[in-house]
Amino acid sequence: MTGAILVVNAGSSSLKFSLYPAGERPSRQDLLCNGEVAAIGEGAQLRATAADGAVLTDHPIDAAHHEDALANILRWLDRHFTDYAVTAAGHRIVHGGAHYTAPVLIDDAVIATMRALVPLAPLHEPNHLAAIEALARLHPTLPQVACFDTAFHHTEPEVATSYALPRELAAEGVRRYGFHGLSYEYIAGTLPEVLGEAADGRVVVAHLGAGVSMCGLQRRRSVATTMGFTPLDGLPMATRCGNIDPAVVLYLIEEKRMTSAAARDLMYRQSGLLGVSGISGDMRTLLGSADPHAAAAVDLFVYRIGRELGSLAAALGGLDAIVFTAGIGEHAPEIRRRVLRNAAWLGVEIDEATPNGPRLTTPASRVSAWIIPTDEDLMVARHSFALIGGKAEP
Repeated sequence: MTGAILVVNAGSSSLKFSLYPAGERPSRQDLLCNGEVAAIGEGAQLRATAADGAVLTDHPIDAAHHEDALANILRWLDRHFTDYAVTAAGHRIVHGGAHYTAPVLIDDAVIATMRALVPLAPLHEPNHLAAIEALARLHPTLPQVACFDTAFHHTEPEVATSYALPRELAAEGVRRYGFHGLSYEYIAGTLPEVLGEAADGRVVVAHLGAGVSMCGLQRRRSVATTMGFTPLDGLPMATRCGNIDPAVVLYLIEEKRMTSAAARDLMYRQSGLLGVSGISGDMRTLLGSADPHAAAAVDLFVYRIGRELGSLAAALGGLDAIVFTAGIGEHAPEIRRRVLRNAAWLGVEIDEATPNGPRLTTPASRVSAWIIPTDEDLMVARHSFALIGGKAEP
């Protein structure tokens, strides 16, 4: 029997998973399956697909909690992949704070640190903890690996991570961290295949999905990024507001008499594309809508990307390439076209003949633009394999 690595990405009411062989460093071609348990709590559904997209299962399950969801996933994997046994699990963890600059084996100390970081990622960290602890109860001896979205950005200089606040707050960890690091790390590793010698140049990667951020790379390392202390900062997202004047929060609390919990919920769950449009946080819905508020949300999204692109180009001292990735970045040609059209001042010349890439600009374009699909799960699988040394036994 061959060992396998289970990759887990836990949300509040969903749990996404992937399975890779553990016999060697995983590649995209090694994916055995991926899937999701959706609607944990009521009406849960387990869906899994093969690497080629073929549906392997799609059926209702009884899953009131993350532990129930994981138990169902593991039972299904045991039945369907009889030649494989899960020998390690890797988790995508949004926030590692200043503590972790690389993946780590999870132990009690790591869990305690993650608990302390919950206020910095209230939408994500509690769910990660729930999945880790549930899996530990189901398989107490199974090695589990934490892969942090913040780790990739620890190469940024202090000037890029600092806030203009009293130093004692910085000493307590109040600084810019950056997120989506696993996605950026995958893109950075893929750049030589796409850009050749230009891979080590000045590249801005736009991770545009439900969560949205951008990152400036030089020599394929993070130089600056749009998210800061928490994943709330930066660009407008599906339901998150992104960067706002801090005094807006004071206004909500002092003038609107909101509790801090209500203000947090507004900024995390009721804002962004959903808040501006009043319709949806899903870009596909907004692009298909004739409602002027939907158009206003899309306009703001594109405008803010353009603002941040200029900022990152300044931090890099110029720009050689732009990369689009994640759900919107990979699948919304209208957004890519509008962003690139607004970037003509940087030397971008759109190739109208290749709207779906992978290259989006003409050979003569001073700044090239590309679509590169990201793969955060693969990065988690690779880190988990490297950390356990491929030695875990079925």
